[in-house]
Amino acid sequence: MANKRLGMVIDLRRCTGCKACAVACKSENEVPLGGFRATVNETEKGAYPKVKKYFLPRLCNHCQNPPCVPVCPTGATYKREDGPVLINYDKCIKCGRCVKACPYNARFMNPESGYANKCTFCAHRVDNGVVPACVNTCMARARIFGDLADPNSEAAQLAASNEVQVLKPEAGTKPEVYYVSPGVNLNQEKFQ
Repeated sequence: MANKRLGMVIDLRRCTGCKACAVACKSENEVPLGGFRATVNETEKGAYPKVKKYFLPRLCNHCQNPPCVPVCPTGATYKREDGPVLINYDKCIKCGRCVKACPYNARFMNPESGYANKCTFCAHRVDNGVVPACVNTCMARARIFGDLADPNSEAAQLAASNEVQVLKPEAGTKPEVYYVSPGVNLNQEKFQ
C-alpha cells in the first residue's frame, strides 16, 4: 500500500454532463437529501450561435497535503498511506472544522447523522478490487481511477500523455484529482 498513490483523472473532453456519477455516488454511499459527495458543475463559453457548454465533475481531491487533516481535533479525518482522505466516525465529534478547511467545498455536514461527510474514492469498493461507483457508472469513460504511482496504470498513462490541470493549485494541497481539459482554464472559468 505504501507505494500506491490512488487518484483519479477526469477527461473533460469525454464528459457529457449526464450526472450519472453524482447519482451513483448518492446511491452507493446512501448520501441523504441535501448532501452531495460528487457534483457536476457547468459553464458556457462563446456567444450565440457559437456557444459551447463545458462540464466539471467535482469530488474530494484526496490531497497529498489535505488542510482538513490537521484541523481535526480528534484525528477523525486522516490520510491513508495509499492516498484517500477518510473519516473515522468513531472519532468524529461533529465540529465541522474539516468542512470549513476544505478549499474545494467537497465536504458537508450530514443533516441526518450530524457527522462530516465526503467522497472516499469508495474505499470500501477499492479495497475489494472494484472501482469507485462514479467511475463504474460513467458511460463516456471520462473518469479513470487508479494508481498514479504506477506508470502502467491507465490513470497514470492518461495523465502523462495529456496536459492536465488541478483545481486551485495556489492552495498548495497537491490534489490527486486531475483534469484533462478541452482547452479551458478550469481555474479561470465560472462553473456553477
